[in-house]
Order: sequence, then C-alpha cells, then structure tokens
Amino acid sequence: MACAGPASGRQRVSMQEHMAIDVSPGPIQPIRLISDYFPHFYPFLEPVLRVPDRQAMLAPAIHSAPQLQPNPEAEGDSDDSTALGTLEFTLLFDVDNSALHCTAHRAKGLKPPATGSVDTYVKANLLPGASKASQLRTRTVRGTREPVWEETLTYHGFTCQDAGRKTLRLCVCEDSRLRRRRRAPPLGELRVPLRKLVPNRARSFDICLEKRRLTKRPKSLDTARGMSLYEEEEVEAEVFREERGRILLSLCYSSERGGLLVGVLRCAHLAPMDANGYSDPFVRLFLHPSSGKKSKYKTSVRRKTLNPEFNEEFFYAGLREELAQKALLVSVWDYDLGTADDFIGGVQLSGRASGDRLRHWCECLSHCDRRLELWHLLDSVPPQLGD
Repeated sequence: MACAGPASGRQRVSMQEHMAIDVSPGPIQPIRLISDYFPHFYPFLEPVLRVPDRQAMLAPAIHSAPQLQPNPEAEGDSDDSTALGTLEFTLLFDVDNSALHCTAHRAKGLKPPATGSVDTYVKANLLPGASKASQLRTRTVRGTREPVWEETLTYHGFTCQDAGRKTLRLCVCEDSRLRRRRRAPPLGELRVPLRKLVPNRARSFDICLEKRRLTKRPKSLDTARGMSLYEEEEVEAEVFREERGRILLSLCYSSERGGLLVGVLRCAHLAPMDANGYSDPFVRLFLHPSSGKKSKYKTSVRRKTLNPEFNEEFFYAGLREELAQKALLVSVWDYDLGTADDFIGGVQLSGRASGDRLRHWCECLSHCDRRLELWHLLDSVPPQLGD
C-alpha cells in the first residue's frame, strides 16, 4: 500500500498557514454604539431606541452623549432605593428659657409603599432617653406626597448638657388610622447631633431621609464589633434609666404677704410608671421642719402624660431668716387608684444643698419680690429629712 503524498491529490497545510487564512475578510467596519442596542434608562424621560444610521456608522465621527434635562414637575420615582425624600426643618436652642424648638416646614419627594396619596406627620424623639417621654408629633397632613406642616415642637427643660450629649431624631410617618391600614414603619428618618447648634441662633436644615435604623442590636451577634456596639447601647440605656425627669420651679419671697411663694410650673421627661408607658403625675411639697398645718401641699393630677403642666402656686408664711434654716422638699408621684402611689423623683432645696439647688434657694431669700425660675433634675431616691 503506497503512502499518501502530493500525487494522491491531498494537499498538506501547516498550522501556521491555516491560522493565516481569512484573518482579514475585508475592510474593517466601525463598531456600533452599545447604547444603540442597550439604551440608558432615565426616570424622567420616555426610553427611545435609536435605530443606527448606516452612513453615520461608516463616517469617522465622534458621538457625544445627549444632555438630558429632567422634568422638575415630575414626582420623582427614582430608581435609587435610598432616595426616600427630603425634610425641611429649623432648630433653635433657646438658652434663656431652657427650650429646644423644632419647626417642621415641609417634605418633598416622599415614597410611600402604597401608590396614590399618603397621610403623613412628623414624629420627634430625643436620643438617648425614654421614647414616650421625649416623643412629640405634628398634626397629620392628608392626601399629598409633599406635605407642608409649618408647626413647631418644643422641648421644655432642655439644657446645655442635653445639647452636648443628645441627638434629635425626626421621622416622617404615615398615619394609617385615617385610612384603616395596618401600622407601617416610618417612610424615612434622620438624626441631628444637637451639639452642632449655636445657642439662641436658628439653623435651617434640608436633609435627605434615610431608612429606619435599628436602635438595639440582637444578642446573637458574636463579632467583636457587634458586641462592642451592643455594650455601648446598654451602657447608655443604664445611664438614662436612672434619669427620672426634671421639674421647673419658681421661688419668690413676697414682702407684702410676708412669706415664700412656690410655683410648680411643669415637669419634663418623667419616667413612665404605668403599664401603658405613661404616668399620672402630681407633685407634693413639704417645708421641713414644719411650722404648722400649712406645711404640706400637693398639686392636681395630670392624666396619662410624661410632660405635665401644672402652673399652680403655694404660699409658706415666715420670715426670711426662719426660712433660710428650713428645707423645701419637692417630690413627683404617679397616682394609682386603690393602691399606693409610685415615687417618680424628688429634689430638695435648702441652704445645705449644692449646685443649682443651693443657688436657687439662696438667691430667692436674698432678693424680695423677685421671681426666679429654674429647672432641677429629679433624684431617684426620695428626699431625706434632716435633723
């Protein structure tokens, strides 16, 4: 049998020659624009698929991307899941009156989970602290995704120490009660560290809303970072669990009546004592050592509130020299029907006190017919009677 060779009619082609065949089938054509086949999505414009022009493809031209002008009147359903809208508000720290004013102006571009209109309100909280004690809210604006409130929320008893360590959380919430819907999470929230505020100077904000943050980490986290975050929050909770609230008192020695006028104006951020998360607070006053039947007073009861307003005044007769040797015991209680009242917190004003309590007591007795108002933190233990 003869071996196959050139005479057999089959031509052997080497690998180099095979790879060199038909590598250049013709003139090189320009590559088409990828956007002609996969157009960009713009939320404010209708997507248009451009048919590529044959002559434009053959011409050596540089195609520039079109400049898009979004329609500002469109209701901005963006494809960005983090764009939950914006909230415009103003903060003012009134040092003279120990108050924090938060004015909620308007929200824009809200994205509720359901289609159509939405009923919204703004809820404010001071962190850290008891949620219901520092919770304020605006009225509900119905039927719009761009609500306008123009409403001011005021935190009374707000001091410079609070401004240095607390944060204001604002949430835009949907009022599901008006439309008989199930309670939904906030549409968005934001947080502002209050240490950035300049006293007695209003500051306006226009901040994007974010998704709701979880304020408590689960105990199942076993990573180092997770455990450290969880422990820090537990420490903050312990610190503010001991804070029982604060009370605003006014003292004035009346030379005309010959005695001390004690005004119980209001309380703020009281500790909740009832199962519903609130308290039924009232205030007891006791001048020790007693000089008669008119040494004990108490205010009326304010139902289901942690920020009661009393505006009640009581009178203790006596000379300034006699009152300087005594002590005024003020205690806040939670009224319980049929059972013993629960102690919330107390404060003692006397010449043996210290800090603001001593200053308030001494300045009152040093100046006649001059009313002095001052906030006092409540102690977690009842005031002790001296000898």
